[in-house]
Amino acid sequence: MSQAKSKIGHIAWTDLTVKFATKIGDFYAAVVGWKITKVDMGGYADYGMNRPTDGKMVAGVCHARGQNADLPPQWLIYLNVASLKTSLARCRKLGGQVICPARKLMGGRMAVIRDPAGAVAALYEPGRD
Repeated sequence: MSQAKSKIGHIAWTDLTVKFATKIGDFYAAVVGWKITKVDMGGYADYGMNRPTDGKMVAGVCHARGQNADLPPQWLIYLNVASLKTSLARCRKLGGQVICPARKLMGGRMAVIRDPAGAVAALYEPGRD
């Protein structure tokens, strides 16, 4: 997630967390045309999915391991918020659920919520310089 994408309310990132990340990464590379870059996760690699035209990483395919073991196997968008604590409180108050509690991620903090309709999204509070 880049600083250029740290504007509040913007979609910061999209990824997919699954048990068979290598196989699924290869699937999307073949179907969409993405090029794969391995991303070192300390003992294993997740996959950055890069546009074939300019090589820009636009999504990730991740292994369902460690802190990511309980993430749902779906494309997950990360929405930038000003305050993760405030947004999580509002989520609960308005009938949503926090399904993955707040944790550090890429210089900021994130949590995964389920809205009252059942849709899942990640909230991301960018780090402050």
